[in-house]
Amino acid sequence: MTYDSLPNRDEKKTNNNEILSNIDDGNSGTNNKISTEEDSLVWARQLYARLKAQHESTLTIEKQPQNDIKQVNDTSYSQETKSSNTQSIGLNNDELNINRSVSPDLKSPQISQFDSDFTWSSEVLAAKGVKVDQVTIEDIDWLTRLRRGLQKTRQGLVSQLLDILGDDPLTPEAVNDLETLLLKADVGVNATDKVLSVLRQRMNEEIIDPTEGIQILKNELKNLLEEPIRESSQKVLTPDKNRLNIWLLVGVNGVGKTTTLGKLANLAVRSGYTVLIAAADTFRAAAVQQIEVWGQRSHVPIIANPSVNADPAAVVFDALNAAKAKGTNLVLVDTAGRLQTKHNLMEELAKIRRVIDRLAPNAVVESLLVLDASQGQNGLYQAMAFAKTIPLTGVILTKLDGSARGGVALAVASEAKLPIRFIGAGEGIRDLHPFSSFEFVEALLAGK
Repeated sequence: MTYDSLPNRDEKKTNNNEILSNIDDGNSGTNNKISTEEDSLVWARQLYARLKAQHESTLTIEKQPQNDIKQVNDTSYSQETKSSNTQSIGLNNDELNINRSVSPDLKSPQISQFDSDFTWSSEVLAAKGVKVDQVTIEDIDWLTRLRRGLQKTRQGLVSQLLDILGDDPLTPEAVNDLETLLLKADVGVNATDKVLSVLRQRMNEEIIDPTEGIQILKNELKNLLEEPIRESSQKVLTPDKNRLNIWLLVGVNGVGKTTTLGKLANLAVRSGYTVLIAAADTFRAAAVQQIEVWGQRSHVPIIANPSVNADPAAVVFDALNAAKAKGTNLVLVDTAGRLQTKHNLMEELAKIRRVIDRLAPNAVVESLLVLDASQGQNGLYQAMAFAKTIPLTGVILTKLDGSARGGVALAVASEAKLPIRFIGAGEGIRDLHPFSSFEFVEALLAGK
C-alpha cells in the first residue's frame, strides 16, 4: 500500500508495490482496526520487521549496474509540433545519470528507526484498517513528514486543547474556550460553528468526557474536509490514462506554484504517468530556468519560450500539440502569479483556457489554486476571490511545515467549498502528497 504516488485508476493492483486506486480515509468501519494500545505496538513491530527485510532486499537490487536500469521517459518531442520560438527541453542519458547521482531526495525513502514517528505512523495506518502486508516504506515516510510538517500548528493547539478539556466532563465554558482556540488556529468561523454545534448538541443529550470530546472533534473536522471532496465525486485527483489531462496551477506570487508543479511532476512520474510541463509563466524573471531545473530532477520534458514577455497561450498551444503527438497522460501548466484584480493577467488565463478548449476539447482540465498555508485567513480570501473569477476545481495547500496556521485547510474546505487535492509539508521533492482528511486531522492533533 503506498500513498507516495498518485493512484492509477486504470490498473488492477495485485501487490504491495503497485499503486492504490483510492485512499481510504478510515471511515469505512472496517473490523481490521487495532483495538488496544498493546495490539497497536505488536502490529507496529510486525510491520517494522517486514519493512526492514523488504528494504534490505531492495538494497541488493539497487546495486545492479546503471545500464541495467530502464529509462522511464522518452524526452524527445517532434519538432513539427512546436513553433519556431518554442523550445522542447529534454535530457540525454548522460545528463540523466548525472542528475540521479546528485539528487539524493529522488532516491526511495529509507527505513526509519523504530521510534515515535514510526509507531505513530503505524497507529494511523492501523486505525484506517490497513493490513500489515499492505503498508510500504513510502506510507511511513509520508506520515512522518506530515506529522513533522504540522508541528508548528500542533504545538499550541494540542497543549491548549488538553488544558481546556481537563479531566472532567465537558462544560459550556470549555466549549467556549475551544471556540476561541479553533479561531486562533485559522480554522475559520463557519468550520468552528459547525464543529461546536455538533459538540453542544451531544452535550445536551449526554455527558461527554474529554476523550470522547476529542474523538467528536476529530470526526467533525474530518467530515468538514471531506464534504467538498464528496461533492466533487472524485475522492483522489488522478489523471485519466484514457484521455489527455491538463492541470493548470494558478495563484498569487510567492505561494510556491512553480515548486509545487515540479513536485507534482515527480509524483506523477513515480506513479507511472507520462508528463509534460508547459512553462507558461513568461512574466516572472527566471521562471523558465526554475522550471527547467525541476524538469531535469524528475526527467520530465518542458515546452518553453525563453523570449521576454512571450505569449503564455502560445506556449500552451505548442505543449498541447506535443502532448497529443506523443500520447502524454498529463500536461502541467505553470502560470504567472496573478491577483484577481489584475485584469491583464486574468485575461491571459482566460486566453489559455480558450486555447485548451479549442485544441483539446475532450481533455480533462483541472484548475488548481495553490495557497500558502502561512498566509492563514488571507489564503482563504484569495481562494474565495479566485473562485468568483475563474472556475476552480481544487486547492493545493503548501508550506504547512513553516506555518502555525495549518487550520486554514478547514476554512478553505468549509467556506470556499473547494476540495483540497494535495498538501505540501516540506521542501523536499517528496513532500507533496494527495490529501487525506484522516491523515491530516490525526497529524494535526497528534499527541492529544
